[in-house]
Amino acid sequence: MNLASTRYTKTAKFLHWLIALGIFFMFGLGWYMSELPKEAPKQMAYDLFDLGIYTWQLTKEVSPRTFYYNLHKSIGITIFALILIRILWRISHRPPALLTSYKAWERKLASGVHYFLYLLMVALPVSGIIMAINSKYGIKWFGIDFIEGFDNKAMRELYHEVHEVIGIVILVVVAVHILGALKHKFIDKDETLKRML
Repeated sequence: MNLASTRYTKTAKFLHWLIALGIFFMFGLGWYMSELPKEAPKQMAYDLFDLGIYTWQLTKEVSPRTFYYNLHKSIGITIFALILIRILWRISHRPPALLTSYKAWERKLASGVHYFLYLLMVALPVSGIIMAINSKYGIKWFGIDFIEGFDNKAMRELYHEVHEVIGIVILVVVAVHILGALKHKFIDKDETLKRML
């Protein structure tokens, strides 16, 4: 078996790590913005997370909560598009076979976690989109009107709960995924992790 057939394609690796970073960033952003007060002075420039690294200039004044919620929606839509591209890539490019050293239960667990992770990666942004379009604000994608809001409070609150529950589940599944990769690296000492690096 040649080396190329045992590793993921460069595109698959790039999308895997970009989406992984995006998901972790979105969780951090979600926790950060949920703590922001609803009433706060509006401004036209935001030092992202008050880190002094980058200041985002706006064309009009908005509250911190509005700024970070719109940023969360914009990045979420972008990551969702990348996830759809990743799924299409996976369908059109067969992934490498699992290593022959895997036990039967490891094969089942690895396949199950991967498929469940794909399902969750679609369900999380979809629930966020449904929640956002049922608010009165709708969705702007980096300042561009994307989808109008319906102002349906009951649906927005329902999908807010759904979005949070899926978020918790995806964190658990990602933790299992990472622990599995670390097990293969440090305990089994096989090539599993190297195939995605």
